[in-house]
Amino acid sequence: MSYVHRFIDDGSCDLPLGKVVCVGRNYAAHARELNNPIPSTPMLFIKPATAAVSLDGPITIPQGRGACHHELEVSVLIGEVLTNSSQEAAKKAVAGYGLGLDLTLRDVQNTLKEKGHPWEAAKAFDGSCPLSAFVPVEQVADPLNLDLQLERNGVLQQKGNTSEMITGIFDLVAFMSTQFTLLPGDVVMTGTPAGVGALQGGDELVLVLDKYCEFTVLVG
Repeated sequence: MSYVHRFIDDGSCDLPLGKVVCVGRNYAAHARELNNPIPSTPMLFIKPATAAVSLDGPITIPQGRGACHHELEVSVLIGEVLTNSSQEAAKKAVAGYGLGLDLTLRDVQNTLKEKGHPWEAAKAFDGSCPLSAFVPVEQVADPLNLDLQLERNGVLQQKGNTSEMITGIFDLVAFMSTQFTLLPGDVVMTGTPAGVGALQGGDELVLVLDKYCEFTVLVG
């Protein structure tokens, strides 16, 4: 399903869809569950705008490419240009908070990593970043203490809090801006807690961002 930025309260948002800047292994428990070392600095990668789809419709996972894992993350909508920004400037540039899924073709990723190859093919495919509507920034009391969770078919799979991030939201956004200029409409994905797993057609996912929003989505 096509994606355009929306706010939860009234739906209106005039920010264009841009790139999605992601961070790997920003929760220590997730790094450990995949037997990965914890990075000393944020490990970044980018998904193009074509990766973004709406959580309002069914999620389509690629066929014939091995396991596709869900990775639930707090998503951050950027509202101002950021280049080499401070933490304070990064905080002021946030327009809203939502949820997103960093869908990952795990078998593809593992094969590419074993060969020492880049693994964008496992992370940046069309539809690999389902995104929710955003909660306006002024409605979120403390973004550094947000609960997020994912249930699959009624079973809790992922649960975390933004306070558990290795690099907190504003430090992360500021760091990203030293590597890539962030533009209005870009989205920052902030990392996933432990509990990732393979999706199957027919799965029902319930995604919750603290007290602010809840979304139910089917896997097609």
